[in-house]
Amino acid sequence: MSTTDLKGLSDLSILELFRMEVETQAAILTEGVLGLEQDADVASRLRELMRAAHSLKGAARIVGRKSAVRIAHAMEDCFVAVQEKKQALSAGLIDALLAGIDLLTRVAQVSDEALEAWEASQRPEMETFLTSLLSLAQTVGEESATSAPIISVEKSEPSPPVPAVAAADRVLRITADNLDRLMGLAGEALVTQRFLDDFAADLLRQKRLQHQLSQVLEGLREMLPEASLNERTAGRLTEVRDRSSDCQRSLVDRMADFESFRRRFAGFSGRLYHEVLDCRMRPFADGIQGFQRMLRDVARSLGKTVRLEVKGESTAVDREILERLQAPLDHLLRNSLDHGIETPAERQATGKPAGGLLQLEACHSAGMLLVTVADDGRGMDSEALRRAVVQKRLTTLETAQKMTEAELLEFLFLPGFTLKESVSEISGRGVGLDVVQTMVKEVGGRVRVSSQKGHGIKFQVELPLTLSVVRTLLVEIAGEPYAFPLARIDRALKLPRERIKSLQGRQHFVLEDERIGLVAAHQVLDMEESPPSAAEASIIVLGDKAARYGLLIDRFLGERELVVRTLDPRLGKVKNISSAALMPDGSPALIIDVDDLKRSIEALVSSQRLSRIASDTGREAVQKRKHVLVVDDSLTVRELERKLLAGRGYAVDVAVDGMDGWNAVRTGHYSLVVTDVDMPRMDGIELLKLIRKDSRLQSLPVMIVSYKDRQEDRGRGLEAGADYYLTKASFHDETLLQVVADLIGGSES
Repeated sequence: MSTTDLKGLSDLSILELFRMEVETQAAILTEGVLGLEQDADVASRLRELMRAAHSLKGAARIVGRKSAVRIAHAMEDCFVAVQEKKQALSAGLIDALLAGIDLLTRVAQVSDEALEAWEASQRPEMETFLTSLLSLAQTVGEESATSAPIISVEKSEPSPPVPAVAAADRVLRITADNLDRLMGLAGEALVTQRFLDDFAADLLRQKRLQHQLSQVLEGLREMLPEASLNERTAGRLTEVRDRSSDCQRSLVDRMADFESFRRRFAGFSGRLYHEVLDCRMRPFADGIQGFQRMLRDVARSLGKTVRLEVKGESTAVDREILERLQAPLDHLLRNSLDHGIETPAERQATGKPAGGLLQLEACHSAGMLLVTVADDGRGMDSEALRRAVVQKRLTTLETAQKMTEAELLEFLFLPGFTLKESVSEISGRGVGLDVVQTMVKEVGGRVRVSSQKGHGIKFQVELPLTLSVVRTLLVEIAGEPYAFPLARIDRALKLPRERIKSLQGRQHFVLEDERIGLVAAHQVLDMEESPPSAAEASIIVLGDKAARYGLLIDRFLGERELVVRTLDPRLGKVKNISSAALMPDGSPALIIDVDDLKRSIEALVSSQRLSRIASDTGREAVQKRKHVLVVDDSLTVRELERKLLAGRGYAVDVAVDGMDGWNAVRTGHYSLVVTDVDMPRMDGIELLKLIRKDSRLQSLPVMIVSYKDRQEDRGRGLEAGADYYLTKASFHDETLLQVVADLIGGSES
């Protein structure tokens, strides 16, 4: 999508709108002109070309681009002449028309202020172009209209016909920013639906508790014979039992209503998300429009003839992936044409047709996008590749001789690797396949290559269908959730801590006879170390055969598909982080940039600054310390309380508001929470209520420390479930510490 598409259309100037029209019509003109060279359905193509040239001529008049008017008018006259059989189709005419399209594109990019000077400097080229078209118009019949094309295009499925004016009215141009915002809202709807699923599970637990309460009351009734009860007690007991039954019936009714709503909302949110997702999709054909022209130009410069066969033009591809695919596919096609396809003489000498075949195909396969680039050229010479690998000292001769062809082909993707002895404008620097590999890895895909000597080479690029949703492994690091894209993880495992060994000051473990270095995630991410909570170490293995690392995390939280949310651009590039996502409860989770993380690990390893990972004995020692969470939006109060508690030997974590505290308390293991009341996002009373509603946390001691010292404030805190209410205005160091000791004892278990 062009840069102008990122702005609201209402904000665009007339010149910017003209540039957008030139971009659209230039694509139509290029495809049509190249189609003429095939001599296929010429009449239909000429009508389409005349409409495009006429539209550009009118638009150019509106913005005062006289040079563009002359070019478009000359091209339109040329198309009319061909239609009326007054002008023959030839390779020279096709070249001239393509040059005219290039000129139109350049004219559109010039600013109004620089237009006069630009037209003066380009006048000789303009006149040469116009003279060339006029000259070609006077050479009727001098060149055969059926001369062999440098490149032709075959499509396995018919191109959609040019839409009529009425159909065009149904097309809506929407900016990328607006679409991304809509995608974010649809993603939030999905997240809300997942929260409702969790809430439904909580209601079921509540139903079970209510049922258990009814059973207890019924048992109590049976234990106490009516004869032994006075009238008032018997009446109250009956009332309690009846009210419990009413509550249970009401809960069942409300659960039925909620379940009905949840199912409807689940269907709605799913449909909304997939509809918006479909809006992000574009046909594969939109991303390959320039390849026909590129291959024609390259083929002519190399003295080769090639036929491009395209399959799967209508295959839906995510907008962002389609944009990222253009450069890698450009490199693959150029490489195939330059390295793979032989000259006509070479092909005929081996019994092949003079013209080579390039195949480009896109399809959906097993939930992934599969793009294939193949040629019928000379294929890869395995022995030549083996010699090149050894000569470049990438491996030893002995190792190279043992390698399979598949292993040898992997060297093609190394930066700077090439088999060409000379550098040309097309290839020879060894950057093309490296670009392909880099892009594929960035989006969590993979690329495979296969070859048959004398019969060509095939590249298969496997990519996710969309970048808006990513399958991740959720983990906990220093009490916070982080997401690792599953496609970037080698494996995840739990390892007994006694299997962690140390050699020359570096810790490692052995996996499949390979020694893998171990690094603590909290150190790489520059976070506080969490006490080990299990005898087994939770480890994510990252990297490839060249360099693999084990990353020690606190614990695994499970797999989950997350809706990707881009970070605010004002933050710039956040180290080790690629994007963010929302958890089902609405809390954020950061998505790890695995490549950046590996660079951070390598920097730590090379600088020899790796910290030592605690052993099982160390874990037991750390676990003896009691853990306190301090929640306060005041930095001064927060740090005062932290220092007081840490000085007395408690392990202390801090949170800046109620929401931050709720995220911490749900994922951490605390002996006590000390919280303020008035805080942004979520106040202390709301935090306290959430803790008391959670079956795992409801017995966790909570102490309120607040400036509010009125009796009603104290009563509100205690009614919500606080174990102690202390005012900041009256507490002293020892007062706070004494209350903490009364609630949870000393700092050691």
